[in-house]
Amino acid sequence: MTHIVTVQDAVTAFAPWMEPTAAELDAIELEMPAILADVDLIDAQIATLDRTPSELDARRVRRARRRVLATRRDLANQGGADAPVVA
Repeated sequence: MTHIVTVQDAVTAFAPWMEPTAAELDAIELEMPAILADVDLIDAQIATLDRTPSELDARRVRRARRRVLATRRDLANQGGADAPVVA
C-alpha cells in the first residue's frame, strides 16, 4: 500500500524563520490606519449589497471612501525625503 503524503510543511506549522521581521511589523504598524480605513469602506459597501442604499448608506460609503483617500495621502506624504509627495 502506498501512502499519500504532502510534500510541503503543514500550513499551520511555523518555523522561526517564517515569523515576520521587525521591519515587516513596523511597516504593518505604519500602514494600519489605511488598512482600518479600507475595512470600514468594505463594511459600508457590504451593508448596501442586499438593499437599495438609503441616503444614510450613501453618506457612510462616501465618508469611508474619503477616509481611505485621506489616510493613503497621509501615508504617502509621510514617506521621507525620497518619497513622492501626493497632494
